[in-house]
Amino acid sequence: MYLLDEKKESAKTVSLHLSVLSGFCRFLMKQGLLESNPVRLVARPKQEKRLPVFYREDAMQQYFEQTKGVLEYGKYEDQLRRMILGMLYGTGIRRSELISLNRSSVDLSRRVLRVRGKGDKIREIPLTPSLCDEILLYLQSVDSLKCADTAPEAPLLQTPRGGRLYPVYVDRAVKEALGDVPGISGRKSPHVLRHTLATELLDGGADLNSIKELLGHGSLAATQVYTHNSIERLQNVYKSAHPRAKNDGNHGD
Repeated sequence: MYLLDEKKESAKTVSLHLSVLSGFCRFLMKQGLLESNPVRLVARPKQEKRLPVFYREDAMQQYFEQTKGVLEYGKYEDQLRRMILGMLYGTGIRRSELISLNRSSVDLSRRVLRVRGKGDKIREIPLTPSLCDEILLYLQSVDSLKCADTAPEAPLLQTPRGGRLYPVYVDRAVKEALGDVPGISGRKSPHVLRHTLATELLDGGADLNSIKELLGHGSLAATQVYTHNSIERLQNVYKSAHPRAKNDGNHGD
């Protein structure tokens, strides 16, 4: 209550404090200094569920249209940035999953991407023909680097020095790529691109179970949050199909 009322901390921050205390108490129990964990009796403050942020489809299409020739004629740093955006937006994978991709993760003959997700679970994600073409173009650029690693277990996406990507590099690439795109404001991060794909798939008619498998969610509950973002689509269906909505709420013809 002190943290909530006097320090004005958020419910999430208070829960983190309680988690730390609970972990310390579990340690004391192992040492024989406590018989039970008193923190388990403390009720966690209720946290507000925030809906996923996502970008509009037309804004994303504008970015890819503006950078269409980069993979063939641009500098390597620009090619890599475009490839990072293309992979994140085209597959919905997590940042950590993107970084861990190897050359052997891509099967262009079958047009699938093998991803190692949370809990070391492997899943296969379909690749569109256009994304396969872009991967081929990008690999040609990688092979032209003097320091490139071309072994099957080498990183699929490599820094200009031939190393594996790292979180800050990916975050910076996304911010730089989307920084000047009209219609894209607010937070620019790899996770928002993941939210964007999930929302577009749901709006396009994909079922929740398919989206769950694609994203590598452990439960359907984690995927259901995207249904809230589809209220605009539902409103459009309502307006076009409901008799009273078509008549603007009037009883007459």
